[in-house]
Amino acid sequence: MTVNKPPAGAKAVSSRRRAVVLAACAATLAVTVSACDGASAQKTTKDGFAQAAQTDGALTVWVDATRTEAAKQYQALHPEVKLDIVSYDGDANGSNYLQTKVQLFNRTGKGWPDVVFSSQNNETTWAVDAGFAAPLDKGLVPADTLGKFAKGANDVCTVNGTVYCLRNDLSQAVLWYNAPLMQQFGYTVPKTWEEYQQLGVKVAAEHPGYLVGDAGDSFTPEIYLWAGKCGANHITGPKAVSADTGSENCTRMAKLMDGLIKNRSLSVSGVFSTDFAKNEADKVLLMPGPAWFGGAVFRDTLKIPDKTVGVAPIPQWQGDTAPSTGNVGGGTWLLSQHSTHLKAATDFLTWVTTDNAYQGEKAPGFPAYAPAAENWLKAQAASGYFAGDLGALQDASSQVWPGWGSGQFSQEAIWAATVKPGLTQGQTIESLLPAWQDSIVKHAESYGYKVSK
Repeated sequence: MTVNKPPAGAKAVSSRRRAVVLAACAATLAVTVSACDGASAQKTTKDGFAQAAQTDGALTVWVDATRTEAAKQYQALHPEVKLDIVSYDGDANGSNYLQTKVQLFNRTGKGWPDVVFSSQNNETTWAVDAGFAAPLDKGLVPADTLGKFAKGANDVCTVNGTVYCLRNDLSQAVLWYNAPLMQQFGYTVPKTWEEYQQLGVKVAAEHPGYLVGDAGDSFTPEIYLWAGKCGANHITGPKAVSADTGSENCTRMAKLMDGLIKNRSLSVSGVFSTDFAKNEADKVLLMPGPAWFGGAVFRDTLKIPDKTVGVAPIPQWQGDTAPSTGNVGGGTWLLSQHSTHLKAATDFLTWVTTDNAYQGEKAPGFPAYAPAAENWLKAQAASGYFAGDLGALQDASSQVWPGWGSGQFSQEAIWAATVKPGLTQGQTIESLLPAWQDSIVKHAESYGYKVSK
């Protein structure tokens, strides 16, 4: 065998080159190991997700205008916590502001709030896949606490068996009524939709100008059509929805509403509009609406006097033995996977959804946390504002019809763009049902949903 040896000079050069290369490799390896060690230090898998390195600093909480008082109350009770309260629209009417901002934060790698409130119940449909919402039932929130939420309250927060948010309040629809006026006019609170319709006709004839409800808001379908078991929004899978606005349950409710709109006993102004507050506030005889109407609409917006507003079960179709109602909002609280203040964030999240100091005594809506709901009902009764007992609110909390879901697309936005303009132009809801169906299909498909009837 012949071995070719390099000359001595070449061997020396080669040795020096090898030393340089080995040094460079060693340096590269050191950098690589250092980077890997840094990544390991920054992320620790715990409680079901990879957690960022925890630091001191202000806890950033995003809230809508209504929940600002909750954040301020927490700050007052916990002065040791640095709290940065940021006000935003709460994703009202399906604005998707939160999702848009999270997409930006994901690209830039910074900016995520620690805890955020949303007025929508569909945030987990994108927030989990986006890596924003942290799992709560893997160690952050005790099972005992989660078990005390009302039955089904956190279903909208649950993805593949994991809880990713906590429900703020239940927004079950009931029938609000003006107790003194009902007595003065000699009317009985209707128990069926048929009786409700008949009373609307009677009111229009005997007391023109007085109202048995309002159909002018974007959440109108969630009050009437959801309660009437109209199958326009049945979420049947992660990316599947059943929508049939032409079904009998949809058309009969649409006809009922059209008749009352025509005789002007059902307003199309919208309860939060200046027009409604100015011209119709003292004309409300009856009004189907969510639990939060009692405070937010009648007391705070319309300024209805004490001992005037009563609450009864929402009407049912005659012969229907399975009571059902709709739901308008309720809202959810999400905790960010990116939070560097998880202990403080979890404490705030738990307090704001369960503690009697806020939910049981100050919250404007019916708490989703059952022990707080009991306290809330007692506080409402003791306030002296309402006429009669509030038992209908408790009963309705377990009667929300499960055939209407919380998809990624907003039914409120669809109704506002498709049906409401037609109503203001004098078209009937029944005539707009096909357009509503078409719009639901297009919106759902644009979000990747498979739509069926």
